[in-house]
Amino acid sequence: MTKTTTTVRGDASPGQDRAETSRSLGGSRALALLLVITGAAGLLASWVITLDKFKILEAKVSGHTFTPACSLNPVVSCGSVMESKQAAAFGFPNPMLGLAAYAIVICVGMSLLAGARFPRWYWLTFNAGTLFGVGFCTWLQFQSLYRINALCLWCSLAWVATITLFWYVTSFNVRSGFLPAPRWLRSFLGEFTWVVPVLHIGVIGMMVLTRWWDFWTS
Repeated sequence: MTKTTTTVRGDASPGQDRAETSRSLGGSRALALLLVITGAAGLLASWVITLDKFKILEAKVSGHTFTPACSLNPVVSCGSVMESKQAAAFGFPNPMLGLAAYAIVICVGMSLLAGARFPRWYWLTFNAGTLFGVGFCTWLQFQSLYRINALCLWCSLAWVATITLFWYVTSFNVRSGFLPAPRWLRSFLGEFTWVVPVLHIGVIGMMVLTRWWDFWTS
């Protein structure tokens, strides 16, 4: 007699009952790859910013100046952002937090690719982490546009990665029944999850465009 084992996936149908959604779930290969890619993008951005921050500090000690390669003009000025007080919101350079956070994202993605399955509390905790990340990025976006008055390209890459990560993990939890939601929302996210991060990033892009409209068009 052959025993059949059914693996519960995160992309299960909206009609999946409560007993199933209370079990440990693994994500689809697409979700796993998305975690690895967004985590790698955020880690790369954090690594480059950290290196440039160290070079800026070294230059100050030696009495020299250092201009990051991504400081292209008065608006796209990574150096201005890195030297602002907002760049160390917790008393240490923000990208150092990113080095740890995005590494965790990559580890979760690689674990899913290897077939790992996690309980509900794990997915919700992971989702809470991404919520903190997108909230922190939103604060940094406001500070960058309206207080520092400069953009950092590497920071922008981390923003895009974090926003994409947050919405896809949230979609996973909604579709899996870990987060309560009406059936129409589950169905929508099952087909059109990509719409939400695209709109989110589009709104930020429009804010950047309008904030420096005269500069872009001059």
